[in-house]
Amino acid sequence: MSNTPLRRPASASVRGRPRPRSDRGSGAPPRRGDPYGLIPPGTPVAPILAAVGLLLTGVMTLNLLNGQLPFVSGGNGDGPGGGPASTPAPSNVVPVPTEDPLTRTAGTIVYAKAGNVWIQRAGEATQLTDAGTDAMPSVSPDGAWVYFVRTRDENGRWVVDGRERIFQLSIPTLMRIPVEGGDPEAILDGELRDGTRTWAAWIRQPVLRSDGRTLALASDLPSPARSNVTLKLYDLEAGELTALDVPEVVPLGHQDPEWRPDGALLAYVKNDRQGATGRPELWTYTFETGRSRALTGPGYLGPSYSRDGRWIAATKTSAFGTDIVILEARTGNEVVRLTTDGRSWSPVWSPAGDGIAYLHARGQIVDLWLMPLSGSAGRWEVGEPVPLTDAAGLDGASRPDWHIPEGELPLLPTPRPSASDAASPAASAAP
Repeated sequence: MSNTPLRRPASASVRGRPRPRSDRGSGAPPRRGDPYGLIPPGTPVAPILAAVGLLLTGVMTLNLLNGQLPFVSGGNGDGPGGGPASTPAPSNVVPVPTEDPLTRTAGTIVYAKAGNVWIQRAGEATQLTDAGTDAMPSVSPDGAWVYFVRTRDENGRWVVDGRERIFQLSIPTLMRIPVEGGDPEAILDGELRDGTRTWAAWIRQPVLRSDGRTLALASDLPSPARSNVTLKLYDLEAGELTALDVPEVVPLGHQDPEWRPDGALLAYVKNDRQGATGRPELWTYTFETGRSRALTGPGYLGPSYSRDGRWIAATKTSAFGTDIVILEARTGNEVVRLTTDGRSWSPVWSPAGDGIAYLHARGQIVDLWLMPLSGSAGRWEVGEPVPLTDAAGLDGASRPDWHIPEGELPLLPTPRPSASDAASPAASAAP
């Protein structure tokens, strides 16, 4: 079969409004042993895993296995998770509370709402894209670009069980747009062609390394027939995609790539299960040695490094929901649990180190909250959580990201750890 999956889009920009994204449905790759139909992490449904080998609908996904965002309603009315949910804001509005000075956070926070990318600065929200099918935004280390994934709906044809069938596909395109606004650029397209037949690969969660040219992402490119959705690197200058040699549990793959700020280490989630229960683990890959190791046992998702690389904020999953914790980046030990409501996930460190923003569900409406931190690292004084949006209805499937210009950051109290500090000299563990 002659595929050309890594073609660059012919145009440098993507114009026009794609139709709203639908579930991938029977468009899951027709390959043996693949239960995919991935949707982004944080999907508001209970953990499920369908039988391996079936063609799943888009809502029965790998992240249901992980239970990243449970449906919750009501509450005791106390704190950020209690009480009935308010009506979410219209899709072109993100209401921002103004009564608390902490709402006016430093730098730029990026998130998704109603399939569009938004940035929030100094307590004001601005919409960057209007396609209605955009998700998973992240800010480049220099703060100049927002990388994200846009999907478009097309009919595809592929052979399944010896018969050519028609499928409705949601085809992803890796995009970027200047933080200050402008035309988005298409970088990598997920459409696959074989003569008159068309299929689609997955492209998820792009994050750029500090070198400004290497994107980490989760994808089954270049061939879904020979790869699950696993950790890949994409070289922006060479246009080349590389699969990292890291352990995986077939067909569950990886998710949530996260660079340590110095670019020497890449954290990610290796998905696993026990029966119908998800057992996601945090792993790290060290580029100097080319080896990976398990950082935690089961139950952790969505890593976010502190600026000095010494700490990781993560989502802790349990039978009661999801909460925000801080881990020691070298050992993976849990040092503090920041929330206990079971409705909080996808944390991101403030680059200044004085807080962690995260998604929080009240009823079934998702907002962005801030957990203030003060005192010395490792001995933080945790403040009261502060809402950064109010009944905004953010996309819980897209984790937020945060950038503060280097000149506005405080001096680091200690040197950043070296790659050897954060990686075991032992060989990569087997899946």
